[in-house]
Amino acid sequence: MSTWKLKWHKFTHWEYWPFWAIYYPLFPVWLFYSIKARSFFFFNAANPSMKNGGMAMVSKMEIYNMIPQQYIPKTVFIPKGETPEQGWEHIVEAKIYFPFIVKPDIGIKAFGVTKIHTKDEFKKYQLSTPSHFLVQELIPFTKEVGIFYVRKPGAERGKITGIVSKEFLSVVGDGKSMVVELIKKNPRSHLQLKALEEKLGKQFNKVLGDGEEFVLVPYGSHTRGAKFVDITDKLNSDLEKVIDGICSQMKDFHYGRLDVLHNSFEELCAGKNFCVIEINGAGGEATHIYDPNHSLFYAWREITKHWGLMNEVSILNHKKGHSYLNFRRGRAMLRQHHALEAQIRVI
Repeated sequence: MSTWKLKWHKFTHWEYWPFWAIYYPLFPVWLFYSIKARSFFFFNAANPSMKNGGMAMVSKMEIYNMIPQQYIPKTVFIPKGETPEQGWEHIVEAKIYFPFIVKPDIGIKAFGVTKIHTKDEFKKYQLSTPSHFLVQELIPFTKEVGIFYVRKPGAERGKITGIVSKEFLSVVGDGKSMVVELIKKNPRSHLQLKALEEKLGKQFNKVLGDGEEFVLVPYGSHTRGAKFVDITDKLNSDLEKVIDGICSQMKDFHYGRLDVLHNSFEELCAGKNFCVIEINGAGGEATHIYDPNHSLFYAWREITKHWGLMNEVSILNHKKGHSYLNFRRGRAMLRQHHALEAQIRVI
């Protein structure tokens, strides 16, 4: 695909637009909710047990410690100051085996998330990362969903407001084309070409058999090329019971998205064969908006609807004594967030 066609595809498909192009037009809506709450940074009260309400600069390890342990992967925290030898000792003690996943403790858009196959790869990652990071066992399930959950303070049960199925970025062979040629045939994968070239190495020139699928990025991240499909219509009472059973055990968690690996949707609804790999608080998007079939106007409607829910939850929690961020601390938090994103983008 030519550079011009690729640029045109990005321009005509809003899901690839930069953050500011999608969210800045909605600033008046955020301002309205800020006036209603009497705080620009009202989100701090959305999830009182999470730093900054889970909007940004929150430790993933702290969130994992909130989740009932039977629902999460084995996870080890590696401080930035430790040597690779010290980090490796933690991994051995936790009985985490190759391959495993490493990710920044304070994560942003799946930047820095990597699958590690050898001790040399682990050492290279630890020496290059600018922050604390986590090591997690690799979960064998191959399907992932993002489930948005909201529970108003004082309510007996919460509700699911959106479900997205995440299709990992992959190519399918035709028996004659190299992986790099297959990547260039699809704009979704072609847009990841540079990152994939660094990651795949010699596999870039491998010829796949006819019908053979090759997963390029084994993570359900939109910024890493995953396709998001809105399956909110599959919502049922069994799934709500499972998710509410998890979230209700988390102290003062009211608003956010659970990313869940599972074997099948039916088993997930039955509470079987699944693992919660992430929970995002106030900063979590209702990612079903990124379904290619949804218009930008649909996305704006869902974003503002969820902001309204977060605003309501925050105001109710504020009345119970939970604080908002003041403007100075809120602005400092955003600056830290942007600085960290610039660092971990290059891992």
